[in-house]
Amino acid sequence: MKALVFAAGLGERMRPLTEHTPKPLLLAGGKPLIAWHLEKLAALGVREVVINTSWLAEQFPLALGDGSRWNLRLHYAHEGPTPLETGGGMLNALPLLGDAPFLVVNGDIWTDFDFSLLPREPAGEAHLLLVDNPPQHPRGDYHLDAHGVLHDDRAAPCLTYAGIGVYRPSILDGWRAVIGDAPGSERTPPRFSVVPLQKHFMAQGRISGQHYRGQWTDVGTPQRLQALEDALRADAGPLPTR
Repeated sequence: MKALVFAAGLGERMRPLTEHTPKPLLLAGGKPLIAWHLEKLAALGVREVVINTSWLAEQFPLALGDGSRWNLRLHYAHEGPTPLETGGGMLNALPLLGDAPFLVVNGDIWTDFDFSLLPREPAGEAHLLLVDNPPQHPRGDYHLDAHGVLHDDRAAPCLTYAGIGVYRPSILDGWRAVIGDAPGSERTPPRFSVVPLQKHFMAQGRISGQHYRGQWTDVGTPQRLQALEDALRADAGPLPTR
């Protein structure tokens, strides 16, 4: 299995910390956020990881090299000055990811989740990890039913997508028909979110999921990064999500 780490975001909510450092390279517990993921991927047996880049892209190979320190081979998929979002980022990285299912993880989250608990292949088009709703996202994203199938149903109790999943490349087949004329889709390479594709296949019962109740945080603000740093240094207590 190969993996894709989303690292192309502009980090606007993290300013001024991200004025000179891309968010996935900010330190937590003495190492870059992205390094926590690379360690987990290496432990899983992944050997090739694609990292999509945009903002301050030149810093990633300087900080991470070729990945050999983790027994990985890193590929950098540069998206230009404007990030292509999650769907466009996947599409842009597909030539490096190949034809088999691949693991996706957001570069700006932290979790103690064991990646080996994910299926090597999703039953449908994708398998997503969900977590309890953090205070900044109280309504959640998707409903997980008793059979492990995800639904875009806000009338039912929803959980938050953790930014971790296993996707089949075929989720991008026919993406333009699903996305329509959404802003950015006309660009070359196109810029679009993967969310409409997730919802499209949810309507067909082809997206599965699992609920993780352990530690997870979206490192979306300087305050949450500091809270994560404090928790890792103390090595005690739940990670704050505010």
